[in-house]
Amino acid sequence: MRRALNISEWGQQEGGLKATFNVVMIYEDFETGKHAKRTYDFLVQNLAGEFSLSNQMWKFDVLTIPKLAEIAAQDALAADIIIVSSRGGQELPPHVCHWMEMWVGGEMRAQALVALFQGDEFYTQNGVRRYLAEAAKRAVIEFFEQPGSLSVGQPATGMAAQSQATRQDRAFTTLTGALNREMPVPRWGINE
Repeated sequence: MRRALNISEWGQQEGGLKATFNVVMIYEDFETGKHAKRTYDFLVQNLAGEFSLSNQMWKFDVLTIPKLAEIAAQDALAADIIIVSSRGGQELPPHVCHWMEMWVGGEMRAQALVALFQGDEFYTQNGVRRYLAEAAKRAVIEFFEQPGSLSVGQPATGMAAQSQATRQDRAFTTLTGALNREMPVPRWGINE
């Protein structure tokens, strides 16, 4: 069984250089790609003082090409965090599931799988969420989910915007807290 994620254990590399923190993002389309990139930018803002961050972004469509899927799977095995950003729905495309199966059982460095969804309807009928949660469980890594509260679509206004910002702040605080293990992680989809 994997140990709990603790960022301080990555420490510093020889010569005082910052250790590298790798993030792999796969996304469904342009809007979900922006959602993933904003999440990565948040990690940069909160971890750049301690780490040199790097990222690889892969669109779902390119995973239909076997050689590229293989490269993306190697990236996932070397990542510290894997982000999957989609519109949600009943299921991931078969080629994305195949890509996930390529790395889920492998020797991996990742400590967390972060699922980003556009729209709040994911709570009721989201097969993608169930699949990703199960994949994280099989990979013995933590699972975080974030609904469309990052507003990749229409900008929110009024109370909706305030609620949306509160959810976003809470989700990001939880993610960085889990990375730093400075606070207990609330049950909002982790390892379910």
